[in-house]
Amino acid sequence: MTVLVQTRGRVRIVSITRPEVRNAVDPQTAHALFEAFVAFETDMSVDVAILTGGQTVFCAGFDLKAAAGDLGDNWQNTVAIADSWQNAQAQPILGPMGPSRLMLSKPVIAAVEGHAVAGGLELAAWCDMRVTCVWRRGLRCLGCSVGVGVCP
Repeated sequence: MTVLVQTRGRVRIVSITRPEVRNAVDPQTAHALFEAFVAFETDMSVDVAILTGGQTVFCAGFDLKAAAGDLGDNWQNTVAIADSWQNAQAQPILGPMGPSRLMLSKPVIAAVEGHAVAGGLELAAWCDMRVTCVWRRGLRCLGCSVGVGVCP
């Protein structure tokens, strides 16, 4: 399982669970993230989602080992945008990182602890709000940004 989906009350928590590759997203993980957020959008029992990657790294981007060779070529073809695609809300399609082409009606919060690199930053920026946590000299510093991707 590369993505863990939990519900606590009216909150959906979606966690990337690939710590052995710093939560890098491969095609299987991208599909799982996409499906998790499509299900979140249609589930009226939840109001908000949190996307997280764990305590050491949020997401290291796309898995470059998975991108090498035929798998990478096939993935690029899978996520190519068709000329007929015009409405992200009416026609949700899979993005290279999974949900990053979705336009949801409910908020998603990125709980970013550790690095968000390349496509990981794309996932964080896709979220409506980002809450970051960094350990420095034993002190825990929290930052928050809403809307445009801003680093505290």
